[in-house]
Amino acid sequence: MANVSTAAITPPVEERWRSSARVHTFSMGESIWMEPERIWLVSRGVVLLNLLHPEGEEVVVGLATPGTAFGLPLTRLTAYQAKALSKVELMLFTLMEVESSPNLTQSLVRGLARRLSQAEGLLGITSHRRIEDRLRHLLLLLKQEIGQPHPLGTRYSVRLTHQQLATAIGTSRVTMTRLLGKLKEEQWLTYDRDRHIILINTAET
Repeated sequence: MANVSTAAITPPVEERWRSSARVHTFSMGESIWMEPERIWLVSRGVVLLNLLHPEGEEVVVGLATPGTAFGLPLTRLTAYQAKALSKVELMLFTLMEVESSPNLTQSLVRGLARRLSQAEGLLGITSHRRIEDRLRHLLLLLKQEIGQPHPLGTRYSVRLTHQQLATAIGTSRVTMTRLLGKLKEEQWLTYDRDRHIILINTAET
């Protein structure tokens, strides 16, 4: 049986926190604005978190899935950016609101724990010397984060570009394209008609 993304089984955000003023919707590919004293909580969809280098290169630092919080108060990174990988629905909270609500704080802590686990996974991937090994481990990590059951195995719920995958493991887009082609030939992965990656059931490290 295919592994299912933890995001897929995360309980929906409590309705009592929802209001028309708090809920914001972003389209796929749209940048998400951030403010110093406010925190976003993902209700639906997937958000790409990245760091923009001065020379213009984007480096992937994580994914925010339903139930996960992100925002400037939760990072020390400069040039920190967020982009919608699908249509997303987010709720915006002030730090004062978070600090005054134990239930909201508890919910954010659970989401941050998942983000921490994800960050440790990404860090561990860099310990592999071979780029192909890094890629295989990255794809398996993403299987846990954004995977959905599929007849062939596990399908990513969002489309990731070769460049995004490349920056996540410190390689070039050309190398990434070559390695993905190799894994496809080995029947380790395939794609659906929307170019979403599908990891075949037999995919292993």
